Amino acid sequence: MRLVVREQTPRWTGPAAIALAVIVTVALTAIPIRLAGANPPAAFERYLITPLSSMSGLHEVMLTATPLLFTGIAVAIAFRAGYWNIGAEGQFLAGAIGATFVGINLPDLPALVALPLGMTMGAFGGFLWATVPAWLKRHGGIDEVVTTLLLNPVALLLVQGLLNGPWRNTATGFTDSDRLGPGYDLPALIPGSRVHWGFGIAIIIVIATGIVMTRTATGLKIRAAGQSPKTAEFSGIRVGVLQWRCALVSGAIAGMGGASQVMGVQHQLTFGISNNYGYTGVIVATLAGLTAIGVVLVAGLLGTIAVGAQNVSLVLQIPTQLGDMFGALLMLAVLSMVTLRRFTIRRRRER
Repeated sequence: MRLVVREQTPRWTGPAAIALAVIVTVALTAIPIRLAGANPPAAFERYLITPLSSMSGLHEVMLTATPLLFTGIAVAIAFRAGYWNIGAEGQFLAGAIGATFVGINLPDLPALVALPLGMTMGAFGGFLWATVPAWLKRHGGIDEVVTTLLLNPVALLLVQGLLNGPWRNTATGFTDSDRLGPGYDLPALIPGSRVHWGFGIAIIIVIATGIVMTRTATGLKIRAAGQSPKTAEFSGIRVGVLQWRCALVSGAIAGMGGASQVMGVQHQLTFGISNNYGYTGVIVATLAGLTAIGVVLVAGLLGTIAVGAQNVSLVLQIPTQLGDMFGALLMLAVLSMVTLRRFTIRRRRER
């Protein structure tokens, strides 16, 4: 058996492939839900409908989707340029470290100074963490998939080392940092909710990225570099420089996501500051087709599933891990259907 590129791919097959992927995912997920003793239709209603049926649920979806917007658009920018950044998790943690550094060492700054400083330090942390693999890729030709991936556990170990050492909480002795100064608290975007201005910043970045990618010459060069690097080089585009810049921008945006999580939700650095948001960002970018609007939709979907999983666990006594499985199966199904849309399976002819 072999895959052969289809000569023609009608436009209607794109939505049809996504719809079929959703049907397959629902069918596969229904099996463990039923084995857990719950009614699959009721579970799917609580996964996908219940979180969006009230303002409080919608606010929680927006809050949950915020870090995914940062990491999703960060990964999408790098992937679009042909730089395979799998290190958004480490860059997210580095950004959280950067924001915490100023938050606990300069706690008395007013919000007018503290807020931009905290986000800037977060961006700098992610930028710095992305520099090493990008430099190795550009000057040594070393595969960025390996280097970015291996730096993720290093960043986690750095967080653990700081929280077990110099940043251990001075008041409680627990392995979390002191609380950041009050000036670093991101204000609420929607009064009376937990949705903070990190969500607004993420949306602004996503919109700006969409405009750059689709409306500017820079976006055209990035797409060309990602789709056909040799052709882009032949046409005069400096692919190596472009990938280097996109890698650093990607790291900075992921780092801002870490700063947003510290300043908007936790208000201190903890071991669980990143709930695998960087790895999930790869899923978001992939399912989104590396588009800005797609990142918003997929981050919203995964945020809805995550909030719904908590509801399902409380009401139907189903493990919350089924929500993660739902998202993973959805990604696999979508990628499989998109592949079958572009390729057809043929039997190898025997000699």
